Amino acid sequence: PPLQTRPSRRRVEACVATPVDQSTASSSTASVLQLGEQLRRDFPVLDQEVCGNPLVYLDNAATSQKPLQVLKAMDDYYLGYNSNVHRGVHTLGSKATAAYEVARQKLAVFINAASSREIVFTRNATEATNLVANTWGLANLKPGDEIILSVAEHHANLVPWQLIAARTGAILKHVGLTATQELDLQQFKTLLSPRTRLVSLVHVSNVLGSVLDTSYVVEEAHKVGALVMLDCCQSVPHMPLDVRALGADWVVASSHKMCGPTGIGFLWGRYDLLDTMPPWMGGGEMIQDVFLDHATYASPPARFEAGTPAIAEAIGLGAAVDYLTTIGMERIQQYEHDLGGYLHERLSAVPGVTVYGPTPKQAGARGRASLAAFNVQGLHATDVSTLLDMSGVAVRSGHHCTQPLHRLLGISSSARASAYIYNTHAEVDTFIASLEETIGFFGLG
Repeated sequence: PPLQTRPSRRRVEACVATPVDQSTASSSTASVLQLGEQLRRDFPVLDQEVCGNPLVYLDNAATSQKPLQVLKAMDDYYLGYNSNVHRGVHTLGSKATAAYEVARQKLAVFINAASSREIVFTRNATEATNLVANTWGLANLKPGDEIILSVAEHHANLVPWQLIAARTGAILKHVGLTATQELDLQQFKTLLSPRTRLVSLVHVSNVLGSVLDTSYVVEEAHKVGALVMLDCCQSVPHMPLDVRALGADWVVASSHKMCGPTGIGFLWGRYDLLDTMPPWMGGGEMIQDVFLDHATYASPPARFEAGTPAIAEAIGLGAAVDYLTTIGMERIQQYEHDLGGYLHERLSAVPGVTVYGPTPKQAGARGRASLAAFNVQGLHATDVSTLLDMSGVAVRSGHHCTQPLHRLLGISSSARASAYIYNTHAEVDTFIASLEETIGFFGLG
């Protein structure tokens, strides 16, 4: 049956999400609609009610929704040619292997890698970071070597390096914030030294929305011989990303934030660097020859993809790349620039609300992400999020896997509204109206 006829998954909670009729615009009407309105037909999950109100999904920095095209690609694999990859020579195996490797090639083109051999599939960006830490890190870091991180990093770019520093004797240093709550690059330069071996920073902050000046960071780090890794989870889905132009040595990102499935992410690395890194996990697929007492290892990327991989998920990620490419990343970036600016403007104007990170004006030419972490004076972020959910508005509350940053900001948690390609200005208006009602409910309006 067509994918559109699948029953929607329902939440068994105080408020039950109820599917509503899906409406599709005619081609003539769609041409004058906002991008978000044009794309919504591809995301049936958005066409439902929560607590009797139309769903407004603004938790995209946590995970994006998946278009029909991605679901169909994964269904086609399971229904038509499910088989393991890089093993059998039979027809299904050959077709599955081809689809898996085509997905790698699509991703390489999407980020302008020099070769698909520079793309390593992982479970997620967290695993990609741990892969670098446990291969290059353990093989190269020595007591007294320095690793530069920042106070704004996701835990996935803090904890792996804490573990490696404890094992190697390396020293962790952290870039602070400016008065506008962006990474302090003047301080960053003072942290660099001949002992700096690695700089690992977030490209776009998942809380502050700030965008890193990667050109400056890469140039200054390379001057002292340090390698650079960038956490691009919040940039790859939202803007054109050219890894060769970035100049970094590694990039990590996840599929589920860019319209792809969960359970897969990727590490991009310069091939000459990947080729120097030892294996992390042992098993099938990552070997060249195995003897009873030793083994030789495959070249990258196979060296780092032990065991049966997430085949359907890789194919789904390839379909997500196709989907975003068809829209155009420049178009996506411009739409989110406008939508994110509108979100920040409306939210900042609500009395008693503090929005974290630079304003669009302060961010300047680099811009800021289409997300806004905020707090309401006198209210806990979880209470705000809970009341918003009763109005059908989904935002996240908590520390967003950035506890050190929240401590620096003097808060324990925040709420966060994050938009993506299928959100609209009208949904921002609904969010603001619901937030004002929530504040009024507590008698603070």
